[in-house]
Amino acid sequence: MNPETKTCQNCKQKFVIEPEDFDFYEKVEVPAPTFCSECRLQRRLLFRNERVFYSRTCDSCGKFVVSMYPEKALFPVYCSPCWWSDTWDPLVYGREYDFSRNFFEQYKDLLKVVPMPNVSVSYKTLVNSEYNNYAHNLKNCYLLFNSDYDENCIYGTELERSKDCIDITMADSLQLSYQCINCNNSYQMYFSIDCEDCQNIWFSKNLINCNDCFGCVNLRNKQYYIFNKPYSQDDYFKKLQEFDLNSFINIEKLQKKVREFYLAFPHKFMHGRHNTNVSGDYISYSKNVYDSYIALESQDCRYCMWLIIKPNKNCYDYTQFGENTQLMYEDLVCGKGTSNVKFSLFCVGNIRDAYYSKRCYNNCSNLFACVSLKSKEYCILNKQYSRQEYEVLVPKIIQHMNDMPYTDKKGRVYKYGEFFPPELSPFAYNETSIQEFFPLTKQQVFEQGYSWRDPEQRDYEITIQPQDLPDRIKDVNDDILKKVIGCAHEGKCIEQCTTAFKIIPDEFQFYKKMNLPLPRLCSNCRHHRRLKERNLLKLWHRQCQCAGEQSDSKIYTNTVKHVHGTNHCPNEFETTYAPERKEIIYCEECYKQEVV
Repeated sequence: MNPETKTCQNCKQKFVIEPEDFDFYEKVEVPAPTFCSECRLQRRLLFRNERVFYSRTCDSCGKFVVSMYPEKALFPVYCSPCWWSDTWDPLVYGREYDFSRNFFEQYKDLLKVVPMPNVSVSYKTLVNSEYNNYAHNLKNCYLLFNSDYDENCIYGTELERSKDCIDITMADSLQLSYQCINCNNSYQMYFSIDCEDCQNIWFSKNLINCNDCFGCVNLRNKQYYIFNKPYSQDDYFKKLQEFDLNSFINIEKLQKKVREFYLAFPHKFMHGRHNTNVSGDYISYSKNVYDSYIALESQDCRYCMWLIIKPNKNCYDYTQFGENTQLMYEDLVCGKGTSNVKFSLFCVGNIRDAYYSKRCYNNCSNLFACVSLKSKEYCILNKQYSRQEYEVLVPKIIQHMNDMPYTDKKGRVYKYGEFFPPELSPFAYNETSIQEFFPLTKQQVFEQGYSWRDPEQRDYEITIQPQDLPDRIKDVNDDILKKVIGCAHEGKCIEQCTTAFKIIPDEFQFYKKMNLPLPRLCSNCRHHRRLKERNLLKLWHRQCQCAGEQSDSKIYTNTVKHVHGTNHCPNEFETTYAPERKEIIYCEECYKQEVV
């Protein structure tokens, strides 16, 4: 089969469907998509509210809860214990399929009546950790998202197996660390990026097995280095004192200085290791994985994201989770033994042969357009059928979806094979993960046909402005716990700013212990600030910038002779570093020569 070029229904840009893509679509028995891969990802992210919480009551027991859904949600919202209990039966909401009505309209009606859990957590595995989402196995944690197996951690995303950390994004096995991105197996890391197996590191990037380093980049097995220069032990700690790291003003200045320093060194074209035939970023131990972002031990996948629980095989357009999955297509937050699950949301635990389903758990199979089922099979719109009845009815529904397609308010057409229309999402654009990766202003959101939700009126009064906070933690007393601090962004950004924040006791003790100054931004704005240190979800075709003995820019001079000698490196690649960025980008071969 030859490649085929199509025009995306949403962005109107051309996109190509390759022969291997058609092979996958044939394998899972779906038509080729009519949206490009980027628009398909955006459509899925519109259904994922990770960080926006509301105060409300459980519609079952009346208990106060924090929830992804506001009090005026169009459907019942139960606290986790009530939702997981046997006191209600989701089959009660089952209904006959109506061939005189559009499929998505019928499904929308079902979504309005079936209860949803207040947050996405394994609540029995949480200890003193109520205010978290997309999480399990947490102890004494607060505002962690997409995180597991953590203890005494606050304000983190994609944080795994860590302890005593604050403001971390994408990390595994950290301890006593603060404001880090993509750091693993390390202890006492501060304001650092892409480091592994390190201890006592400040303002550094891409270090492995290093101790006591400050403002360094691309080092291996080093100790007592400052801006990539070696020091004696005594001189190192004297110099550290001179930096005056207890001052907020000095830390802000140092962050700007080290980021300029990073630009003088080569960066590998992608983050990852031990891969065969991959394209994308943050991919490791994978084979034949293309156009994907954050994936571990995956094989034969494309257009996937956040597959951090391994292994996964033969998946396309699959966003978040994983763990022994295969033949997944157009899914969001599904996993743990799932197979042949298509166009579905939050389906977890040995789910097989499920289509257009949401919040189904634990050994379900043969579901079509179901909501909140557990351990069921052969169900359509939450109505139970025999196997024979199910197998006769499903093909008729698929044909009906093609004969009577849904058309959204922007004229986009949804037949069988398309993910849910944005209008079925219970969330507004600015509440969801799409705002983190594809940020838009309120006006832009409306222009593109999406919804926006203004923040609820808050009853607090800001009692101290960020510029009035003491520069050093030693000058802060316990009264700060009673203060409402204004966020320096004042809600003027598009980063889900909460406009104000408080310092909680455990957080205050951490700053005191580590001698760190108080932050001036709310936790959401700090989160978005860290996200800007992580590469975008887009690939550019580029050539290695190693020009032989130095970089193209002549900023960096190679330390050793490369295989290509004085000639320009011929290697080309797909990279998440845009051509206009200032970083020096090397292929893997040239990069290894300079850092190993």
